[in-house]
Amino acid sequence: MNFKKDEDTDELGALMNLDHSAVLQEARIFNQTPIRPRHSRLLLAKILFLLYRGDSMPTTEATNLFFSITKLFQCKDMSLRQMVYLTIKELSTISEDVIMVTSSLMKDMQPKSEITYRANAIRALCKIVDPSMLPGIERFIKSAIVEKTPAIASAALVSSLHLFGEAKDVVRRWANEVNEALNGKAISQGPSFFGGSNPNQAVSTSNIVQYHAIGLLYAIRQHDRMAVLKLVQGFSGQNKSSSWMGGSGATLRSNMAYVMLVRYAVRVMENDPSLVPQLHVLLEEWIRHRSDMVSLEAARAMCQLRDVTAKQLTGAVNALQVFLSSPRPTVRFAAIRTLNTLARTHPEAVQPCNVDMEGLITDSNRSVATFAITTLLKTGNEASVDRLMKQMQGFMTEISDEFKTIVAEAVRSLCRKFPGKHSVFLAFLSGVLRDEGGYDFKRSAIEAIVDLAKHVP
Repeated sequence: MNFKKDEDTDELGALMNLDHSAVLQEARIFNQTPIRPRHSRLLLAKILFLLYRGDSMPTTEATNLFFSITKLFQCKDMSLRQMVYLTIKELSTISEDVIMVTSSLMKDMQPKSEITYRANAIRALCKIVDPSMLPGIERFIKSAIVEKTPAIASAALVSSLHLFGEAKDVVRRWANEVNEALNGKAISQGPSFFGGSNPNQAVSTSNIVQYHAIGLLYAIRQHDRMAVLKLVQGFSGQNKSSSWMGGSGATLRSNMAYVMLVRYAVRVMENDPSLVPQLHVLLEEWIRHRSDMVSLEAARAMCQLRDVTAKQLTGAVNALQVFLSSPRPTVRFAAIRTLNTLARTHPEAVQPCNVDMEGLITDSNRSVATFAITTLLKTGNEASVDRLMKQMQGFMTEISDEFKTIVAEAVRSLCRKFPGKHSVFLAFLSGVLRDEGGYDFKRSAIEAIVDLAKHVP
């Protein structure tokens, strides 16, 4: 007999139909000795459920509950401690004098504590700390950023990003540590708070740490156009000798970090058109990246550039054409959606992919099939309209309202492109109006009919 499954079922059932007053009365167990981990953990879950449900809690009541929960720091149970971190973070916004728990959190940040304790303690401390008191814990966060343990470094970087909105001047002072975490090098600032007495310990080389570090570094440098440009070039191979990057020739190992780098490059191009030719070369390189994620993002960015020419789109379209035959539905969907968007402004650039898109009409993923048909309608000729509209009619009942709206808007644009096929379009639109659908879809279909009547003689 599976007792664990029965216990889990009981716990889930206990969260239903909770009474606010009863839960607060039950919270007295936090003051009992010895601490009962399982019972306390379930009660914390109930409190979180009430908060997430939107129950209001007076400040005095929340403060008393907050300090009762802090007594659970005496228990070393890992699961209970994690629930304590979550709960004090949620209560910190409605309680008073929450800074008094700082000593307990600082204790959990000590080198001898469990990694899970240390990472969660950083998140909780940065959540409850007042911006005016941030300089007092600044050295601890800076040490955590260059910590060799990925969980701790990522916790410090993400928490710093959350703090940036309220304490920009303080967080900007951490740029060197963030840069070191991004490059995977150690800095020498004396003994580390987290790692003992070795001043030259290697920082984390985790891919996720690079992703978080590049996001924070961009937030710090975003108003310095030249600094952002150096950031983009520094990891592209164009600026290895830059003193700001330390001349280390550092490389990114995180594909998610590369995706962010692509987006930063596009922002630089939008803000300074004179840099478009220089950064255009980078986008071409990233389109050929070994990671599908990076290649798709670079191709999408290229297709969305202002005043881009058909010749400049060749590399992006070729890459997207290859992705159309990917065995992974997510890759096919990303590629066909990008081509669908591009076909609105550059249908001639998408025409070389028509044969590949024809094969996606029967794709098992109806979202992919819908985009394939609507894209073909934009890039095809008048002779193919009848066949494509017939195929689209066959699975309109199988797709969501979001995609039905996309279809209606595509048909609306075709009414002007192929006025000779107005009878086919009108029959299709009048048919879908009789089917089930939401307000936005029905409105799009009606607007398409009105547009057709207005512009087709």
